[in-house]
Amino acid sequence: MPRAEKPDPIVKKPSGGSIDRDIALAEVEKEKRTSYIKAWEESEKTKAENKAQKNLSNVTAWENSKKASLEAKLKKIEEQLEKKKAEYAEKMKNKVALIHKQAEEKRAAVEPIKGEELLKAGEAAAKYRATGTTPKKLLGCF
Repeated sequence: MPRAEKPDPIVKKPSGGSIDRDIALAEVEKEKRTSYIKAWEESEKTKAENKAQKNLSNVTAWENSKKASLEAKLKKIEEQLEKKKAEYAEKMKNKVALIHKQAEEKRAAVEPIKGEELLKAGEAAAKYRATGTTPKKLLGCF
């Protein structure tokens, strides 16, 4: 900021009288006014700086508040997703266990049928051996 230059002080002449005194008083009055204006200008600039700083501070506080709100919302959604993920994982484990149980039941149902078919095949083979006949249906290997 440019600094106002002070005018050279007027040197009083010894033989001037009231004209010199009036000039000196006018000069003092002018310097006084200039100094008041300069002080007022500095005060107004300081006020403007403080007001701008306060507004910037308010904007920053608003921004931080909004960010915190969104981050909290995001965290809440993430927690809900984790909870749903755990629930779905539990459901899938239960379904896998149910499928395994059903498979075991089906295996258990196949075993007696297999035993019956083996027994029938053995009895039929014994009957064919006893009678000396051959079966009419041959297995798919011939």
